[in-house]
Amino acid sequence: MSRGVRFTPRQRQIFDFVRSYIAEKGYAPNLTEIRDHLGLASVSTVHEHLSHMESKGFLKRRYHKMRGTDIAAVPVAPALELPLLGSVVAGPPTESYVTEETVSVPAAMVGRGKHFALRVLGESMRDEDIAESDILVVRQANRAAAGDLVIALVDGRETTVKRFYPERQHVRLQPSNRQLKPIRVPKGSVQIQGIVVGLLRRYAQG
Repeated sequence: MSRGVRFTPRQRQIFDFVRSYIAEKGYAPNLTEIRDHLGLASVSTVHEHLSHMESKGFLKRRYHKMRGTDIAAVPVAPALELPLLGSVVAGPPTESYVTEETVSVPAAMVGRGKHFALRVLGESMRDEDIAESDILVVRQANRAAAGDLVIALVDGRETTVKRFYPERQHVRLQPSNRQLKPIRVPKGSVQIQGIVVGLLRRYAQG
């Protein structure tokens, strides 16, 4: 598996559905169930997505005699332990909450460089399917390109997760929630701490 391999948005939807389905029922969904859940055009489209995901190492496919010739997808990924450095607000910047935990993440999410994890608080990024209590996998960085999803430190003490857009004398930190306005602050007031490269979500408690 090459370093830095990433989910596409559709692959993320498929992976999350398969994982939650297995957690609930104890076995994987078949192609038709995946197609119907995601509203895809055909099972061949599902098969194509699964083939790409298997080649990336996100899924391992196997045949189940009890389920005919449909292919079941079982998520597999070597895991890495990353420090869970606390929480980041998907909302107005606020002081971060620091913990001393670790979290296990698929190795495919982690490329070169140092990485860490943060738990999401708030709903300012909900239109990108980033929800309260999700875990963000972050590559440590002090620079970002326009449009990157970043962890930004504002005024030296407040953190937030937003899309990063540099402007002439300011930085625009853009939420993904139609009810919220962007945050504009002077360039010198913003420090990039990392770029979000992955997301983990827990569907079952306990």
